[in-house]
Amino acid sequence: MAPSWLPKVRVAACNVAPVFLDTPKTVEKTISLIREAASNQADLVVFPETYIPAFPLWAAIAAPIDNHTFFQRLAQQSLLIDGPEITLLRQTCAQQKIYAHIGINERSHHSLGCIWNSSVLISDRGEIVNHHRKIMPTFYEKLVWAPGDGRGLKVVDTERLGKVGSLICGENTNPLARWSLMAQGEQLHISTWPPLWPTRRTASATAGSEAASSASPTGKQYDNIAANHTRTAAHCFEAKCFGVLCSGFMDKPMRDELISAIPSAAETLDSVTQGASLFLDPTGAQVGDQVVGEEGIAYADLDLNACVEPKQFHDVVGTGYQRYDIFDVKVDRRRLGPENSFDERGGEESRIESLPARVADESHGRRERSPAQVHQGVGGLRMI
Repeated sequence: MAPSWLPKVRVAACNVAPVFLDTPKTVEKTISLIREAASNQADLVVFPETYIPAFPLWAAIAAPIDNHTFFQRLAQQSLLIDGPEITLLRQTCAQQKIYAHIGINERSHHSLGCIWNSSVLISDRGEIVNHHRKIMPTFYEKLVWAPGDGRGLKVVDTERLGKVGSLICGENTNPLARWSLMAQGEQLHISTWPPLWPTRRTASATAGSEAASSASPTGKQYDNIAANHTRTAAHCFEAKCFGVLCSGFMDKPMRDELISAIPSAAETLDSVTQGASLFLDPTGAQVGDQVVGEEGIAYADLDLNACVEPKQFHDVVGTGYQRYDIFDVKVDRRRLGPENSFDERGGEESRIESLPARVADESHGRRERSPAQVHQGVGGLRMI
């Protein structure tokens, strides 16, 4: 019997709806779910894409000239990375001794209208161990979010969870973003998704409109579940890692508020399949619980030792298969933004480090990196 030298991890994936565009109440709900996952012995709890305070579905179902009110509400309710809401979530993780990966709408200190699709990985000591901004919004998301940067393309080496990386929604279709995590030895991959992702109106909704004449009769609505499963399974198979697929949920209050403002979207929203939350092993096979079509928490117990054997015959990172004499990849992980014009350390990141020590012992385990370590990568992968 092979020795066990990697951790066994219990993960909770929350297939849940926010309190639509209400950050204080959604944070309160998030804290309750973190506590529930911790009480069920989870090591890590995962929340959907931009869970706080909502995924901007209105951008899919109405023209931008009709969406000013929703955008203003989202901007007002979005979080500062060094704000009180994040501090409260960090305190909860430290108190409950659990890791949490949370999708948020993040606002900027420097521009009232700048919002990022972001995620934070908070440790069981209350430390932010990774802060990622989605590198490129997809399709209609570009009307809401600013492009992020490569700073969060980082795999966090933890004793409790193994080596953890994450990507947001469409980033899981980006081969180079995925490769940047594989090349850092990722063992547990978190992928987060919206509740639904409409790409077409229903036939009856377009009937009699100008859109109907130009609509393709053979076009199909985007299959949220199949697409997300395919992308996450492909990454797990290629990286030889476990995968957590965590989707949001559109509850009745969210649906009703959207339709109240955009009545023509009712049939479209009701016809689109909602996402699923589930788990995949290093072969891409599904394991553990699944939640789809309702609110709930899916759980899975993942033995990271299962990541080892598949690498023996097909390791796309190791020198047994990869050709670093042919391929050379560079990843720029500098935080981009106006804050760098005033603070060499990067404004938001400096403020995170200076948060009160009561959250946790901030200095515990923190090591300064040498220039060589900052640029260290696997083979041809170069980190700036």
